Amino acid sequence: MFSIPVLVFIAIVILYLLNCIKILREYERAVIFRLGRALPQPKGPGIIFILRPLDQYVRVSLRQEVMEVPPQDVITKDNVTIKVNAVITMRVIDPAKAVIEVSNYVYQTSQFAQTTLRSVLGEVELDGLLSHRDVLNQRIQSIIDLRTEPWGVKVVSVEVKQVDLPDSMLRAMAKQAEAEREKRSKIINAEGEFAAAQRLVEAADLLAAQPMTLQLKYLQTLIDIGVEKNTTIVFPLPMELVSLLGKAATAQAGAQPEAK
Repeated sequence: MFSIPVLVFIAIVILYLLNCIKILREYERAVIFRLGRALPQPKGPGIIFILRPLDQYVRVSLRQEVMEVPPQDVITKDNVTIKVNAVITMRVIDPAKAVIEVSNYVYQTSQFAQTTLRSVLGEVELDGLLSHRDVLNQRIQSIIDLRTEPWGVKVVSVEVKQVDLPDSMLRAMAKQAEAEREKRSKIINAEGEFAAAQRLVEAADLLAAQPMTLQLKYLQTLIDIGVEKNTTIVFPLPMELVSLLGKAATAQAGAQPEAK
């Protein structure tokens, strides 16, 4: 039988060994510092062995993380004040650099994303921001990714989430949209009138070439009026007859003063 001191020693050794064993998930890596110096390669996943108190380790997740950039006050190139927030998707590709190069890579990425968002969106006009958002997203993502690459952090995507416009600008944009719709309506109406006028000119030329067709059209109009069972029928007079009557009346009026 073992003595009590030996049993105590064995229990301490067992507890120490159990405390040195760590289990890392598939998406986790451990950056180990042995006597203050980082080991060349992170360990994991699975079971790793930590020699305490000689070793200290930091868990780093390799999964993608989503970070929301707080709303930023931005003055666009055409002097419009707006509030813009964005969403950044990033992941750690080098755990050692993410731990050694920066104290908190999430916080530093967030701060740099805020300044980049203000500077990039301040160089474009409001219409460009609203209509070319994909191009701006790629530009912001490339700038932030270039800055975070030395930290071992990869910025996967940047999306401008929401653009808050002042009420005065919303009213102005609504008036502009209404004016654009009215403009298109007038243009379409004018094009329809022009097309109808062209058709009337072609029809007039065709009727003038065949005078009998005008008489047939006249009879067809009478038939259409009679279908509705109207009691009043209007007979249009030819313009030539009206012109002759007008000339005769003028000639008669000129002859009366001479007779006097």
